[in-house]
Amino acid sequence: MKLAETNSFAITARAKLSPSRRAEMFALLQNHFHGVTPEQFARDLAEKNWIIHILREDRLVGFSTLHVYETEFEATPVSVVYSGDTIITPEAWGSTALARGWITAVNQLRNHYPRGKYYWLLLTSGFRTYRFLPVFWREFFPRFDATMPAELRRLRDQLANERFGAQYNSSTGLVRFHQPQQLRDGLQSVPAGRLSDPHIAFFTRNNPGHDRGDELVCLTELSAANLTAAGRRMVRPQSHETLSYHC
Repeated sequence: MKLAETNSFAITARAKLSPSRRAEMFALLQNHFHGVTPEQFARDLAEKNWIIHILREDRLVGFSTLHVYETEFEATPVSVVYSGDTIITPEAWGSTALARGWITAVNQLRNHYPRGKYYWLLLTSGFRTYRFLPVFWREFFPRFDATMPAELRRLRDQLANERFGAQYNSSTGLVRFHQPQQLRDGLQSVPAGRLSDPHIAFFTRNNPGHDRGDELVCLTELSAANLTAAGRRMVRPQSHETLSYHC
C-alpha cells in the first residue's frame, strides 16, 4: 500500500530530537529488527548529527540516521554522508517517500559540508536497501557489472577502517558487528523470484551472512551528474509533499 498523499519529510539535527520522537524511532526499529536494545540505539544515535523522518500525517513510518562530516583522503578534502539505522515500514515500500526525502535532504546538507567531493558511505544487510543504489545512482560500488576503481577502494577502506576498526574486513568489504541487528522473520529472506535481478543476486553472493546481520560497505558519489533519471525525479518534492528543516 502506498502512502496517502500527505507525505512529509523532516530533517532534524539530532540534538533537536524530542523524547517522544526518539521513542517512536526506537519502537519502529525494534519492531523490524532483532537485537535492538535501548543502549545500542542510544549509542548509534549519539554518533549521528542528522535524522531524516518519513511521516504519514503525524505518524512516523520511516527514518534514517546520518553522520555527515568532512575529512581528508590522500591529502584531499572530502565530505561524507554515513547512513546509520534506516528503516521504512512495509506499508510504505511502494512509496518513493524515503528516496525523495533522503535525496532532497542530503542535497540541502551539502550547503553545510562544502569541501571536496561528496560521498555516501552506506552499510546494508538488506537487499532492498542495496537495490536503492542502482535505481537512483548511475555509478556505485561494489556492483555486479564493474570493478571498483582502486582509488575508490582505498577511500572505502579508509572510511570503513576509521569507523569500524577490526569489525571491518577489507578483503570482503563486509562489517561484522559484535552485536549485529538482524531483520525479523519475513523481512530478511530474499524471495526466490528476486534473485533473477543481477543486483540482488550480486548482493547475496557478496554478503552471504546478510541474514545474520553482516553489512556490505557501499560507496557512491553524491552529485547531480551521478543521478539516474529516477534519481533526478526525486530531487524536488512533489506539490503534495514537504520537507521541513530543523537545525
